[in-house]
Amino acid sequence: MPSRAAHPNAKPIQNPPVFFLDRMASSLPFLLFLFLLHFSTAASEDSTSPAIFRAVCGKSNTSDPEGFDVHFVDAMEKVFQNITISGFGTSVSGPDSNLTVYGLGQCFSYLSHVNCQLCYAQSRVKLPHCLPASTGRIYLDGCFLEYADRDVSRDSVDSADTFDCGNATFPNGPAPANLTSRLVGNLTANAYQKKGYYEVGSIVISSSLTVYAMAQCWLSLNSSGCRACLEQARDNLVGRCLPASSSDAKAMNAGCFMRYSTYPFYLPVDGSGGGSSSHVWIWVVVALTVTVVVLAVIGGAAYWRWRRSRNPEDEANSEVIRSISKSHLSFKYEDLCQATDNFSQNNKLGQGGYGSVYKGTLPDGREIAVKRLFFNTRQWVDQFFNEVTLINQVQHKNLVKLLGCSVEGPESLLVYEYLCNTSLDHYLFDTFKKHELDWERRFDIMLGTAEGLAYLHTASVVRIIHRDIKASNILLDNRFRAKISDFGLARYFAEDQSHLSTGLAGTFGYMAPEYIVHGQLTEKADIYSYGIVVLEIITGRKNQNSISTSAEGHSLMQQIWQHYNSDTLIKLLDSDLQGKCTEEEALNIFHVGLLCVQASPALRPPMWKVVEMLTSRSKELPAPSQPPFINIKGTDSTSRSESSETSYLLSSSVKSLDSGQASVNQVSVSIFQGR
Repeated sequence: MPSRAAHPNAKPIQNPPVFFLDRMASSLPFLLFLFLLHFSTAASEDSTSPAIFRAVCGKSNTSDPEGFDVHFVDAMEKVFQNITISGFGTSVSGPDSNLTVYGLGQCFSYLSHVNCQLCYAQSRVKLPHCLPASTGRIYLDGCFLEYADRDVSRDSVDSADTFDCGNATFPNGPAPANLTSRLVGNLTANAYQKKGYYEVGSIVISSSLTVYAMAQCWLSLNSSGCRACLEQARDNLVGRCLPASSSDAKAMNAGCFMRYSTYPFYLPVDGSGGGSSSHVWIWVVVALTVTVVVLAVIGGAAYWRWRRSRNPEDEANSEVIRSISKSHLSFKYEDLCQATDNFSQNNKLGQGGYGSVYKGTLPDGREIAVKRLFFNTRQWVDQFFNEVTLINQVQHKNLVKLLGCSVEGPESLLVYEYLCNTSLDHYLFDTFKKHELDWERRFDIMLGTAEGLAYLHTASVVRIIHRDIKASNILLDNRFRAKISDFGLARYFAEDQSHLSTGLAGTFGYMAPEYIVHGQLTEKADIYSYGIVVLEIITGRKNQNSISTSAEGHSLMQQIWQHYNSDTLIKLLDSDLQGKCTEEEALNIFHVGLLCVQASPALRPPMWKVVEMLTSRSKELPAPSQPPFINIKGTDSTSRSESSETSYLLSSSVKSLDSGQASVNQVSVSIFQGR
């Protein structure tokens, strides 16, 4: 099924800089290490990536795709809250609206807790491909996920039920099919009576052939519904697949899943059934592949070096590096090493999605911040030149100043002005430090960040979307003035472009719902992220762990929206601000934040308008509409803490499933290309 969002900005590096390939071609041991690392990582990822058996999208579309998307994201988050605890979950989002979305997820009982979460993450990434269809379901090797515009939790069979007989067949005549038919019948008779509606079994056909089978119903069914579902699944497998001697078949119904195979799919990888020999064969293939690829790359690198001067694009890259080396932006690698005490952990200021930042002191006494990019990312060259190019083109009092970079050493380094008060999150979410953020400082931080974003969106030389606005990317100088940092994920686009279709990048909890679902990037995504930061600043609460810290198990967004509707918003004002500002001032900030996080991107005000709202109190603000993610609720105080904290991990755990990077909380997620 084709992806609904293209990824034009996510392309492999085709023409790396000169210094990179020169070093590759001259270091065979290092090259072997890189390729072994790459293949072992790929093998590890493949082993944890569940196969997709079938995706079924509804034939009718929702009348309001934008509104439906918001409730879809909310419903999937709530399914996760439950599936993390028990392996099964249902949900409903927007029950009082005409865009209600129901969700249902089930992990098969043979999966471990971790593999269940990984399977859910894979299904959650792929299921949005069905949108804007009003229903959709997906069956994976280990789990099932469904959404619909009606309650489907009691459905055992329906018109979308399907089966797959596969392409392989049994050897040795009809005997295997007959015995398999008996095995499937036994599972059908037993599974609906078992706890968890789950049953597995195997039958030995011969010394070299064993058939394994499993059956499972969703826990939302009663026993009679489970029985009806399994009987239809059995009829499809026995009546459609086994007469043709299919040796691996699956029945996929609304309320259950049944499979038989000559492969022990429900057993651990190192269990019986020939798993060890298959792994030996895999490693043999990997070893041969590594050898071939290494030789090919060495030959390719040599050939590239021969043709380097004849390739205009490579020559352009070389020219960029030469021009940087000769400009005021260039720093010597050895000088930066010495300035940071060889990147000592004592000088480490923090870490983001694409690098670590260290404090350094130059020989002339200037204090700097050195960003050391991670080498083991496929997009490292793109990220480096993206940040150098973009931030060197923009100059604003509320943007961190780029002093230069190092391009000739063994790794890429960026050099920024050093800001002594580090980042906003170090103060805002620290019980002892946040008293330093009085009302005036917090207001100035909100205003300064808004002015910096307004400049990026409308006033800079190029139109820039930051993509990762959050408290940890707002740095503070010695007077606590805000400066936006970390442009590694930023993107620019032409004036005539309405949006960019791009891979998912940013930090979960700050990402707009339409961007999560569709991957379509506009300034509105930055505005949503900014709104989250404003609400965090005024409440002193972190959006990402607000469920676990709430006595009722409500998210920060839900708490704010409930108090807004009850005219009690002032109760959520950070206690450190009580008596430090007027009620009118506080409510105005709440109002601006809610306008920025509205579910509909079209309703969010542009950043220049936000600046106007903050500085001009005379104009009456429009009423905000409902934000997304307001119905997420934990189950109890213990499980709530675990599930709310890890929900962002599992939302982004596609790092094990996609060829990008993902991380949690303060680390950015970047998913450039789905499998």
